Amino acid sequence: RLFYTQGDYGLWQCSEPCHQKTYDNEETVRAMFAQQKDMRVPSELVPHCPVCGKPMSMNLRADDTFVEDDGWHRAAERYDDFIQTHEGQHILFLELGVGMNTPAIIKFPFWKMTYANPNAVYACLNFGEAYVPDEIAGQSICMDADICEVLNDLM
Repeated sequence: RLFYTQGDYGLWQCSEPCHQKTYDNEETVRAMFAQQKDMRVPSELVPHCPVCGKPMSMNLRADDTFVEDDGWHRAAERYDDFIQTHEGQHILFLELGVGMNTPAIIKFPFWKMTYANPNAVYACLNFGEAYVPDEIAGQSICMDADICEVLNDLM
C-alpha cells in the first residue's frame, strides 16, 4: 500500500528505456552479493533488457528515463484517491530523507497541501535539509538528524 513515487530499489528497468515495464531484482541482487569480490560482480550477472538487450538499471527517478509501469500508475491512483478522500481532514505529511534533487515530486506538494489545510501537519526528518517555508512553520515538525539514529532511538 505504499506509493514509491521516486522509484523502487527492488526493481530493474531498461536503461534506455525501450518499454514501460519493471522487473523484480531480489534474486539477481542476492546472487550479485553472494558472488561479488573486490567490489565487482561476475559479468554474467549484470542484467540486460529482455526486449532490446541494453543493460538494466534501478527503477529510480533520476532523469527522463524513469519507468512508470502499471504498478506505479495503480499506486499513484490509490495515492490520489487517499489525498482527495482526506482533503481538509487531520493528516500527517511525513517526509523521510527527501532532499532537493526532485523537490517537485514530494517536498513541494507536501508543503502546498499543508499550507492549504489548517488541519495538516508536515513532518520531515532529513540530515542537513530539514526546513520549511515560514508560511507553514506553525504546522511543521522538522528534525535535522540521521534517520537511522532516530529510528534506532525510537526502538
